[in-house]
Amino acid sequence: MIPTWFFVLCEVTVISTGLVSGLFLSFSDFIMRSLKLSTTSAGIEVMQVINREIFKSANMLLLWGNLPLSVGLAAYAYNNDMGSASLFLIAGAGLYFTGAFVVTFTTNVPMNRRLDTFDYTSTEAAEYWEVYVPRWVYWNYIRAIATGGTAACFLIACVLMASV
Repeated sequence: MIPTWFFVLCEVTVISTGLVSGLFLSFSDFIMRSLKLSTTSAGIEVMQVINREIFKSANMLLLWGNLPLSVGLAAYAYNNDMGSASLFLIAGAGLYFTGAFVVTFTTNVPMNRRLDTFDYTSTEAAEYWEVYVPRWVYWNYIRAIATGGTAACFLIACVLMASV
């Protein structure tokens, strides 16, 4: 029998990882495209502001809160016989760790920090912007896919647990 608290926590994690995936997808799909279609200096300036302000947003709670939630769900599933739901919980945690956490800190954040070092009106900033946007968007799509995959894995696990 699956404890109710565990099932509810899994449902909450489906929603929270889905929200993070939606944010990543929105950035890659239309926000970055809009910034790229703006004047170069305006796009750079707005992205610099976004990169500073995001640390004060609810997104940070979701982004970081999902990491211990995912790992905790996977650890519990690993240590308790939950059938095939365990595999989806472990896979979801692995996707979240690598796709959201590792990619964020090895790729997107360093790129954001470098962008922040430039005066948004400078030639150097404009040159970096041409490299920054496609590379940042590519890796952000990876984050969107990974966190969407995490939500799907946890949803499948919930369905499997509900059918037990």
